[in-house]
Amino acid sequence: MKRILLTILFPVTLLVISSSVAQTPESNDEKRLLTLIKEVQVQQGQIADNQSKIDTKLADLAEAIRQARIYGKRAK
Repeated sequence: MKRILLTILFPVTLLVISSSVAQTPESNDEKRLLTLIKEVQVQQGQIADNQSKIDTKLADLAEAIRQARIYGKRAK
């Protein structure tokens, strides 16, 4: 998931930066762009944290299912 997001956002960021250089935007536009880039970076961090939490919960669930199958086989 992280790789997909980075694969998508990196070219988009490069595209935005290259188009902004070509147009020579005003100072306010540059500040706004930097603010948006920082915002996206924060969101990427949050997404990465959420993904790791999801992975942990899935691993816990898989372990619980594995144990339930073991105890279920013993009960038969």
